[in-house]
Amino acid sequence: MAVDLARELVPDGLWKVIAPLIPPFRPRKQGGGTAPVADRKVFTAVVYVLTSGCAWRYPPPTFGTSSATAHRRFTTWTKAGLWRRLHRAVLDELGARGELDWTSAIIDAASVRAKRGSLTGPNPVDRGKKGSKLHALSEAQGIPLAVAVSGANIHDSQALKALVRGIPAVRSRRGPRRRRPGKLRADKAYFSADHLTWLRGRGIVPRIARPGIESSERLGRHRWKIERSIAWLFGYRRLTVRYERKSSNFLAFLGLAAALSCYKKPAKLTT
Repeated sequence: MAVDLARELVPDGLWKVIAPLIPPFRPRKQGGGTAPVADRKVFTAVVYVLTSGCAWRYPPPTFGTSSATAHRRFTTWTKAGLWRRLHRAVLDELGARGELDWTSAIIDAASVRAKRGSLTGPNPVDRGKKGSKLHALSEAQGIPLAVAVSGANIHDSQALKALVRGIPAVRSRRGPRRRRPGKLRADKAYFSADHLTWLRGRGIVPRIARPGIESSERLGRHRWKIERSIAWLFGYRRLTVRYERKSSNFLAFLGLAAALSCYKKPAKLTT
């Protein structure tokens, strides 16, 4: 039963992508300690925590690793930038098969309640309770290209430039790597003269609703795709309420969720 669950969480195809990216195990300088646990077992435990939303102390024994080992390795991998590299590697696989649509990008955000930690703030839509905000930018089909975290009181528009800069250079079926969409679609919360000028300067055509002139509802035939992307991310229950004290750990879970969403969803997309 545990073996079947482990294979479902981390199929062989996904492991082939992640295995070369994992930093090699470094034994303690002073020697001693316990024997290293297989990376796949630890990675499976991390995915289980992300998927189920459970506390660290519950899942690891099921997959042949202790909670202390899983949490320690997760922290080490986070510091090494593993999750961002994994996200880019999965995008490279999609790009090489021509499954990314660069005609446009779509941007949106959603708030979550936060128990503690940095990058939190009073949520204006949740009676001022402490919260964080998840920002996501996808390509035209809704496949997430970049994600970010901020306090819940930070305006959505402040993440626009960071997300666009955060789009990785992704492999193409032919030609050089790509990181620039043709257009950027967003609702009126992102509208400003500075953003329009900045996007045009980067060769991106802004398609942002103008306040008082255009209704955000006109973006409905495009916006639902980024809303679906955010729903994919919230399907990983560890993201629905933030328990991580360190914002870097919460962002790590978000990056892993984005990578898993990219790996799982493209075959089911309808364009």
